[in-house]
Amino acid sequence: MKGVFVLIDGLGDIPHKKLGWQTPLEAANTPNLDALARHSRLGVMFSVKEKFIPGTSDAVVSIFGEDYEKYPRGWLEAMGVGLNIKKGDLVFRTNFGTVDDMRHRRVIDRRAGRTLSTKEATKLADAINKEVKLDCNFLFKNTLQHRGVLVFKGNFSDKLTGSDPEYNKGSNKFLFSRPLDKNKLSKKSSKISNDFLVQSFGVLEDHVVNETRRKRGFFPANIILSRAPGIYIKKLKKFNDWACTTEVPVMKGICNSLGINLFGYKHPTFKGHDAYSNFNKNLKLTIKKSIKMIKKNKDKFDYFFIYLKETDAAGHDNKPVEKMKMVELIDKKLMKFLTKFVKEGVKIVVTADHSTPCDLKAHSSAPVPLMVFDPFGKKVDEMNFSERNCKKGSLNKVLGKNLLKKVGFR
Repeated sequence: MKGVFVLIDGLGDIPHKKLGWQTPLEAANTPNLDALARHSRLGVMFSVKEKFIPGTSDAVVSIFGEDYEKYPRGWLEAMGVGLNIKKGDLVFRTNFGTVDDMRHRRVIDRRAGRTLSTKEATKLADAINKEVKLDCNFLFKNTLQHRGVLVFKGNFSDKLTGSDPEYNKGSNKFLFSRPLDKNKLSKKSSKISNDFLVQSFGVLEDHVVNETRRKRGFFPANIILSRAPGIYIKKLKKFNDWACTTEVPVMKGICNSLGINLFGYKHPTFKGHDAYSNFNKNLKLTIKKSIKMIKKNKDKFDYFFIYLKETDAAGHDNKPVEKMKMVELIDKKLMKFLTKFVKEGVKIVVTADHSTPCDLKAHSSAPVPLMVFDPFGKKVDEMNFSERNCKKGSLNKVLGKNLLKKVGFR
């Protein structure tokens, strides 16, 4: 083993009133991260480019040296859940959301309150696949919590918009899909997407799962919000000296696309309606599986990629205390383990895919903190790991596409 690359989703943040005007990373008790940082070089990274708000797949694909525009997230997620996708199939990533009705199109919550259990989502997905009738074959598959993947089988174009409100900036209304060019395939693809949207709403609106959710005071999961359409990804085999363990569909898809050796495990079902109880269980499990992967395979692979998802959700939900506690858990469980390899000459890189400031409840274009521990490096910055310290670090600004070469991982 030569190096470990730790990516903490949405780690970057801004000072928050609830944390005494500190960021979650600054407020967290992180003795292991800080001890490592004081013997590291610090800096900030723009995972894709400056003045750009990246998604996770944009960032990770760019960091691994590929063009993010050629790797649509919908296709990556479909690969990640093992769907049989062929060239010409149109794939969207989706959310179960909550909308008032089809006339006003007001989206009440893009994630159905983050309270959708795996059992509920599966029942709703089964109903959609059974009852929606289109002019093509299709498959809708729920993945994690409110997330899903939608596949239209046939000959389609990805030059169209989805229905997610992110296409309607400044408004909380969803949009019907529209073609982005005059190509007949784009028009066909847009039409089939809208047909699915309307029919699936009809299936979901009065489904017994949603009737029960309403009675219990939860948002109904009555609309499928689609985004990130894609039709084809070329598989590469560039990173066969890397290994990763994850059950996050998009990350599995990225690993499969880039040739990273994947050690999968069964993701626990989302039980009940307490999102953060489930998030913390998942985070602990990911750390446990990552440690096990390294212990069993450190003599087989040069580099290990550890991806931690849950911190991003806390940013989106404006929960700085929960985000801080997640960072503390990462430090206590994962970073304590990784410090054991310091004397073995292993490089350790810790960073994020993007910033998700709690006050914004969304991704931002701000750079992310970056720490590079090199046991043979002569220069160190002697500072704790935080956004403010990283801005003063000797690494200065790094672009994602240059990161792996800069730290000696390629």
